[in-house]
Amino acid sequence: MRVALATAVRTLPRGAGLAYEPKFDGHRLVIARSASDVTLQARSGRIVTSAFPDLAAAALRLPAGTVLDGEVVVWHAGRTDFALVQRRAAATAARAAVLAQSLPASYAAFDVLELAGLDVRARPYERRRALLVDLLLPLGPPLQPVPMTTDPELAATWYETLPASGIEGLVVKRLDQAYPAGRRGWQKLRHTDVRDAAVVGYTGTPRRPLALVLVLPVGDETPLVSSPLTAALRREVAEAAAARGAAEPPATESAAGAADGAAAEPATATVTAIGLGEVPYRALDPPLTAEVRHTSARHPPPEVLRLRTDL
Repeated sequence: MRVALATAVRTLPRGAGLAYEPKFDGHRLVIARSASDVTLQARSGRIVTSAFPDLAAAALRLPAGTVLDGEVVVWHAGRTDFALVQRRAAATAARAAVLAQSLPASYAAFDVLELAGLDVRARPYERRRALLVDLLLPLGPPLQPVPMTTDPELAATWYETLPASGIEGLVVKRLDQAYPAGRRGWQKLRHTDVRDAAVVGYTGTPRRPLALVLVLPVGDETPLVSSPLTAALRREVAEAAAARGAAEPPATESAAGAADGAAAEPATATVTAIGLGEVPYRALDPPLTAEVRHTSARHPPPEVLRLRTDL
């Protein structure tokens, strides 16, 4: 099931015929209820049912032939916690059952794609929203429709006040719009200049990545070197790179690794880093995706906030 995507905007869209939803900070998840079981699909198409047995059990209450689009979140201390969602998503089947008890997941549904076996994606969002609410309100948590308003002033209030709950921003949709499967037909307004970037490589060693080599989605597509990674991100990048594989490099010394005091490591290419000149790096194919904070200028370098392993 190809999911709808959103284009980032810098100001709140206003006008007639628009709907506003809070943007939850979690993992994109499609729930498909067949006549006999439930399948949970990540945005990438990967099946992740075993990682969220609590949601799979709750989804058995849905009518057969139902497909929902939404976000899986984990609440902690009164706010959504993305790190805990990552922990749930990465769990083995045996561990997932334990985490489902200690870190229960919630599902913030924002669209219905099929109902009673009928594909409703061509219907306008306003109608799909009504079907979604009628479907989920009688069931209650952990399957819930996201809040929605057509009032831009209320949406602006949400934008200013909900970050304390872990809400990233707003998603804006047209009321008359069909579900834009596989297209960036929605708009998203985030609280910071956070964006997704392609991770085409990393500096340092496979065991100790130091920084990421990024290509931002806008601009001249010139690779940039991020600011130094935190210890937690270094571990994530090392694990993700090992799983995805790095291209075999020629025998050249890694200036980044040497500068860090690590053993010299080969690199596949070089990239120009501000203040460092040409820096060798190891390429990743296919690239990873990371959320980064970056201004319109090339100073300072992008700050990596987290890897997007839910893609």
